[in-house]
Amino acid sequence: MLLTVVALVVGLVLLVWSADRFVIGASATASILGVSPLVIGILVVGIGTSAPEMLVSAISAVDGQPGLAVGNALGSNITNIALILGFTAFLIPLNVQSKLVTREIPLLILVMLVGYFLLLDGHLGVMDGSILLVGFLLVVLRQIWEAKHSKGDAIEAEFAAEIPRDMSLPVALGWLLFGFLLLLASARVLVWSAVEIAHFFGLSDLVIGLTVIAVGTSLPELAASIAAARKNEHDIAIGNVVGSNLFNLLGVMALPGVISPSVLDPKVMSRDYPVMLLLTGIFFLVACGPRRARKITRIEGSGLLLIYVAYLTYLLFDAGVF
Repeated sequence: MLLTVVALVVGLVLLVWSADRFVIGASATASILGVSPLVIGILVVGIGTSAPEMLVSAISAVDGQPGLAVGNALGSNITNIALILGFTAFLIPLNVQSKLVTREIPLLILVMLVGYFLLLDGHLGVMDGSILLVGFLLVVLRQIWEAKHSKGDAIEAEFAAEIPRDMSLPVALGWLLFGFLLLLASARVLVWSAVEIAHFFGLSDLVIGLTVIAVGTSLPELAASIAAARKNEHDIAIGNVVGSNLFNLLGVMALPGVISPSVLDPKVMSRDYPVMLLLTGIFFLVACGPRRARKITRIEGSGLLLIYVAYLTYLLFDAGVF
């Protein structure tokens, strides 16, 4: 068991580091090839920071652990809003200025509702996964269109300041390839160790996906959001969460359906999906509400953190850990 725990920790550390290298390599490559900062920030970085969830989900599904993949998708979204956004706003209150970001949050709610109705029958099948993948493609195309037609948006300057400018194309491509390969290897180690720990403690794959795996694969978003907030790039901090959650629902959730169709644990629809919907509704109210100054305050950040602690406590009690 000690070896398994060490493998889990090493897998998480390498996953976070390799995701960062992958995003840097992808951003620098895109910039050198003449891609605009908005497209890089919204699409390249968005997909890059969701790459850990996608790889973990795919590997879990291939290994016949669809519960782990589903838990990873839902748990990452819950973690992104309640823990990452909550903790970031607790440290540094976040001002919402980008119209691009505020337009994405209603889209996120719409995608969540579509996903909810697809899963109402308690089965995640090939058709469900295919519909989600088509939605993923449509969202990517929409984001490219938005990026090309949103010149002067508040978030554009923030993205431009974050893109590496001192890399040659060979170096950027090298980091891109190395980051992806290490990301793939660390995701493989993470899935193996998580499944072993789940079996040792008698926990379901779903619970491990909702907790350890969700937090681990969301660490790149946590690091990116805190770093952006400290640089006063608040829209990037919020945009990271919105983009990641969209890709998790459409890309990450689709993979177990396409690769390993399965019957869902009933608690997915009675417990976890409603919590995700509730948190997203709260996120919409605080970020896009009718207030004159759109801001996520320390008090609101603290509230999100308390919801996460309450959810995690209930989850562990329900799983018989306590």
